[in-house]
Amino acid sequence: MCGIVGYIGDKQAAPILLQGLAKLEYRGYDSAGITVRDGKSPAEVVKTIGKLHNLIEKTDEGKALVGKCGIGHTRWATHGAPSKTNAHPHVSGNCTNSGSGIVESEVVGVHNGIIENYQELKAKMERHGYRFYSETDTEVLIKLVDYYFHKYKMGPIDALAKTIVRVRGSYALVVMFKEYPDKIFVARKDSPMIIGVNENESFIASDVPAVLSHTRNVYYIGNLEMAEITAGNVTFYNLDGDTFEKEATAIEWDAEAAEKGGYEHFMMKEIHEQPQVVKDTLHKYIKETGDGLDIDLSDVAIPEEVIQDFSNLYIVACGSAWHVGMEAQYVLEEFGDYQVRVELASEFRYRKNRLPKDSLVIIISQSGETADSLAALRMAKEKGIKTLAIVNVVGSSIAREADYCMYTLGGPEISVATTKAYSCQLVCMFILAIKFANARGCMDEYEHYLKELLTIPEKIEKALEDKERIQWFAAKYSNAKDIFFIGRGIDYAVCLEGSLKMKEISYIHSEAYAAGEMKHGTISLIEDGTLVIGALTQTDLYEKTLSNMMECKSRGAYLMGITAYGKYDVEDSVNFAVYVPTVDEHFIGSLAIIPLQLLGYYLSVSKGLDVDKPRNLAKSVTVE
Repeated sequence: MCGIVGYIGDKQAAPILLQGLAKLEYRGYDSAGITVRDGKSPAEVVKTIGKLHNLIEKTDEGKALVGKCGIGHTRWATHGAPSKTNAHPHVSGNCTNSGSGIVESEVVGVHNGIIENYQELKAKMERHGYRFYSETDTEVLIKLVDYYFHKYKMGPIDALAKTIVRVRGSYALVVMFKEYPDKIFVARKDSPMIIGVNENESFIASDVPAVLSHTRNVYYIGNLEMAEITAGNVTFYNLDGDTFEKEATAIEWDAEAAEKGGYEHFMMKEIHEQPQVVKDTLHKYIKETGDGLDIDLSDVAIPEEVIQDFSNLYIVACGSAWHVGMEAQYVLEEFGDYQVRVELASEFRYRKNRLPKDSLVIIISQSGETADSLAALRMAKEKGIKTLAIVNVVGSSIAREADYCMYTLGGPEISVATTKAYSCQLVCMFILAIKFANARGCMDEYEHYLKELLTIPEKIEKALEDKERIQWFAAKYSNAKDIFFIGRGIDYAVCLEGSLKMKEISYIHSEAYAAGEMKHGTISLIEDGTLVIGALTQTDLYEKTLSNMMECKSRGAYLMGITAYGKYDVEDSVNFAVYVPTVDEHFIGSLAIIPLQLLGYYLSVSKGLDVDKPRNLAKSVTVE
């Protein structure tokens, strides 16, 4: 959540900062600001509320600010309401205004995260003569850096180190000091931050898309680490103030991957990218050998003998990644004879749970920085339990800290509502289910299932061909107030994700239920015209789910059914039928979700909403 950018180099900073913030808009924000320093001249701070274009207009696209060193921020309100005063950057001086304009302050900075003991620290600062103009924890943090910088007459790195050991919470902190006009200093704990470099420039950002058009060489700064950044160079420090070396990571995504490419919205572009990114992910792990197809997890680095030791699997995730786990559990249980539990990371991390030692905790996160998932991973490791991460971002915190890491090849996902990351995570879980079952001697049709998986990309392409019909249907139901999704087994898991897609971007209230639960209370909500969407891809459960849908229809519901080609008798029962290609029914959720992604998208478009940046949401949730 929030977006940080920084620049120091041989170009004017403000336009680059504004471009970087634009690349991070998907993270969610309510205000924005930048500060630029021209040599030893005082820093100039400009802040606005609302959309980024307000800041762009106020600075004449950055031309109004002169200087080759600067930092910027898009804020998501935590402490203090959205306002110009509470917007970042914040300054250390005793300002009587909002901390904007020409400021003589020693320290100017931006921060992502939450400082849990900020009230205690604020009281300390007030006793030492500091006055506060905002309601934010960030201003407290900046003034604390200033306090140590002056009290102990120390350098910026030592002042940051003193600050770090006093604060509780999470932070990605970026500061500039008046006495060091050609340097930017950073510190990090739990909130994401990267540093990119090229020959004459250095860049700071919360996420890769902000720097892709400038460099592909980035450093991932670790927990409780600090850095001193100059034009084209970065020096890393630990808490003791000692320097250490860190290897840069080469980002394989190109800048065009983070652009719309002719589509009206990133979400539609990413829906259509699914065949290719799913294919790329499958081919990364499924290889052709002399004996046929095989799964190669050498990059994951999990030995087969270790796989054989696990009897209990915990899948821990948030949001759509949790829905991936919900679907995968059915396949893991059937294929590998495991005890599988799927846990919300925000609940799992606080459970007093006795995890059996023969467990594996699988953490799923697109960004690799999801706060609750990261905390759950650390809790599992503290208990001595092995962890495996499925993530999209190379070098992210979860990827680095897990015992084993399986990367998806989704490329940058910009739309807040996930589509292609979800699909890549799902096929990774299918690959693990097959591999784990085979290692345990439970898999009789190993190559058959691999062949089926490899057909999924082409079949996603086929499912996308029905988008015009779905667009028509979405227009018909754009004024719906309540929508219910029902299914059983794997279909229930698909419904969970379909319902989330619906509510997060169309703002229509929707709920997903295991179909057999409708009669235990929910059916009382059905009235004339209520849309009920049923997933009907599982042959063994088809008739039971259809019967539940007919119970809804008899009470006035309008029925939409999603099933596989060949089950055309569904048209005798539902009002609108959507078909997806046939594939082994363990994996058909990868296809059944496509119409639901399209439905959510077209409903949002028909209502004139901001598809890629829905209200109150952020792409990466890096605070509790």
